[in-house]
Amino acid sequence: MYLPQLLARAEKGEKLSVLTCYDASFARLLVDNGVDVLLVGDSLGMTVQGHTSTLPVTLEQMIYHTDAVVRGAAGGAFVVADLPFGSYQKSPQQAFDAAAKLMAVGANMVKLEGGAIMLESVRFLSQRGIPVCAHLGLLPQSVNLTGYRAQARDASTATQLLQDASDLESAGAQMLVLESIPAVLAETVTQRLRIPSIGIGAGPYCNAQVLVLQDLLGLTPKPPRFSKNFMAGAGDLAAAIRAYVAAVKSGEFPGPEHTF
Repeated sequence: MYLPQLLARAEKGEKLSVLTCYDASFARLLVDNGVDVLLVGDSLGMTVQGHTSTLPVTLEQMIYHTDAVVRGAAGGAFVVADLPFGSYQKSPQQAFDAAAKLMAVGANMVKLEGGAIMLESVRFLSQRGIPVCAHLGLLPQSVNLTGYRAQARDASTATQLLQDASDLESAGAQMLVLESIPAVLAETVTQRLRIPSIGIGAGPYCNAQVLVLQDLLGLTPKPPRFSKNFMAGAGDLAAAIRAYVAAVKSGEFPGPEHTF
């Protein structure tokens, strides 16, 4: 699947379902059960490797997992790959070099975290044929500064996030993840931007929703409050994934209990 196809569906008002994915077997399962976008997230540092944050994940590891997911998906879903910590913050050229390696193994888009400081890199990548998904709100790669808590909860930080979102779109970002921010703010961002917003702990008004696969399957000992265990009562993995896709498409998920 290519970016224009995905964007056309969002423009028609279709809610897009997104899940993290780290290997070929789950990529096939997610594609077969209707997931639109597979995010090869640096969350694999926590879910697969057992670290307490995403920071130890290397670019080489992201390339390995992206390659596996792309082969498993076999073109049946749009694949977004995270740029890991330390692989893109230094300069636009560093970001390009890292992103090019992920695109070379089949990623359709790369994702990076940050607002104003990332504008030059977003512009540099997009002008050179690399689609970019930006990421605002809670930034897991900045956990040492913020902790794992909701962001943009006062007027000043909300205003800054709105400005960053607009500037990232102008710089060439084609999608935007909004993580752990108030639902009313996510709604405002979504209404103001032309590009799709992807919510995680950001309420029901985004154009798409994403969850960490292990959270959806009930495998996380202390899941975040915005997640939901879709395995409960599902019977098998495929049914749980279909239930998630259906809940996103209908607007049933996320509900008020999954919103800050």
